[in-house]
This record gives sequence, C-alpha cells and structure tokens, in this order.
Amino acid sequence: MLRRKHSCEDGTISMMDSKDLVRKKSKTDQIGNRIVNVDSAKHYFCGYCAAITNVAITFPIQKALFRQQLYGVRTRDAVRQLQHDGIRNLYRGILPPLMQKSTTLALMFGLYEDLSSLLLRHMSAPEILTRSLAAVLAGTTEAVMTPFERVQTLLQDYKHHDKFTNTFQAFRVLREHGAREYYRGLVPILLRNGPSNALFFGLRGPIKQCLPEATTYSTHLINDFICGGLLGAMLGFLFFPLNVVKARMQSQIGGEFQSFSKVFMKIWQERDRKVTHLFRGAHLNYHRSLISWGIINATYEFLLKLL
Repeated sequence: MLRRKHSCEDGTISMMDSKDLVRKKSKTDQIGNRIVNVDSAKHYFCGYCAAITNVAITFPIQKALFRQQLYGVRTRDAVRQLQHDGIRNLYRGILPPLMQKSTTLALMFGLYEDLSSLLLRHMSAPEILTRSLAAVLAGTTEAVMTPFERVQTLLQDYKHHDKFTNTFQAFRVLREHGAREYYRGLVPILLRNGPSNALFFGLRGPIKQCLPEATTYSTHLINDFICGGLLGAMLGFLFFPLNVVKARMQSQIGGEFQSFSKVFMKIWQERDRKVTHLFRGAHLNYHRSLISWGIINATYEFLLKLL
C-alpha cells in the first residue's frame, strides 16, 4: 500500500513537473516572440524617423533638382525660379514627401530585415542572393506609395500652382480621373526601387568595412554618414534618367497613359539626343543624395543603437 501511495505521489509530482515545464516553455516562447516583434518593429521606427529628419533638411534642394529634371534648366535658373516663388512657397508640397518618404523608408528597412530573416530560414540559396531578393521585394512593396510621389511632383511644378494649393486638393483633382491616375509613372518607380535597394543593402557593409575602424559614437556616426552618402550619391546618379522620365510622366494630369519607352524617346529627342543633356541636374542630385542618404543612414544606425 505504501509503495502504491508513493508511486501515485511520484506520478502526480512528475505530471505537475511536466505541466510546469510546458508552462515555462510557453512563457519562454511568448517572451521570445515579443522580443522578435520588438526587434522587428524598431527597424520600421528607425527608418521612419530617419526619413522625417532627411526631408526636413533637404526639401529645398530636392525642389530645385525637380525643376531641372522636369524642364532641363541649369542650376542657377532653377534657384531663380524658387526665389521668384518666394519663401512662402519654398516648402510647398512638403507633406507628400514627408508622408511618402517616412512610410517607404520604414518599409524599406523594416521589410528588408523581416524578409531577409524569413527567406534565410526557408531558402538554401547563398545569403547574398537571398538578401538581394529581400531587398528587391521590399523596394517593390514601397511602390504602393506612388500616389504621394505623384502629388509631390504636381505640387512642385509651378505650372500647376493655380490648380491646387495643398496636398488634399491635388488628391481630389486626381480622383476625378480615376484610381489609375494616382499610379501614373509606376513603371520607372518599379525599375528604380528594386535594383537600387539590392545595391544599397548589398554594398553598405563592404563600404563601411573599408572605412577606418570606429571606436566612439561620433566616429560611428561619421562612418555611417559617409557610407550612406557615398551609396546614395552613386545610386542617385546611376538611376537619374529613370527619375527624369518619372517626373515627366507624373507632371501630366489626365489624357493618354504613355509608355515608359515612348516618354523616354520624347525626352531623348527634346534634349538633342545627348546623354549629357539627359543627365542635366545630375550633379545637384549627386550632392543632394550625398547629404540625404548620409543623414538617413547615420540617423537610422544611431537610433538603432539607442533602442
């Protein structure tokens, strides 16, 4: 009887122990999932904050560059146009890039990290190919924010100043032409986003390794700025013609939806079939991208270390 009693007690204890182990494992898994979710969320948050910092600082430069892309004018003529518009209109149209850039950069950094983790777990391909695919997919997803780029283009074009005065009016005007009008210029955006993301994330690490070793927060910040700035300037120059075509396509309201190749050939002929004319404004874009992506990368990495 005593032996049976002891064996029953031992069985009860072992059952209680196993239940405790299951509960502990469940709690551990929940905590692990929360840590993963928090770790994933911070990439989105850091990308969001980096975008806001960048847009606030570089918007006037971007506006002058846009005028050069659209009309093929020289830098001083673009600056004169902005001076003629006045200080009141200098930050006109900043809301769309704030909304668009903050969301797209949050998606760019956040989705890249999430998709990289997911694909690395389920694919046996080399890591460089897996991460490149994750970058392209993240860039393609960013294209859902095309309507904000579309409205930003219209608000920065002085030819449309008398048609609407703010972002919401521009959206209302486009709505009259149907949902498709919001996504005019989607093709050059897709051609730009995927490859540029793959190159940015693929080269960011190797470039930083070539820089002098950072030992303090300030030197880390400088290295991240240089790394992001060099990549941004290079990619901005490389994909500049795509942005020229995009600006031309998106400056139109209503009418025929012309193909990418047709718009490109039209611009090519207008600019005397010269590559140098096609890249007019590229030097300003180079300097803007140098500053812009330097700020983005440095802010992103700085916030990532703080969180």
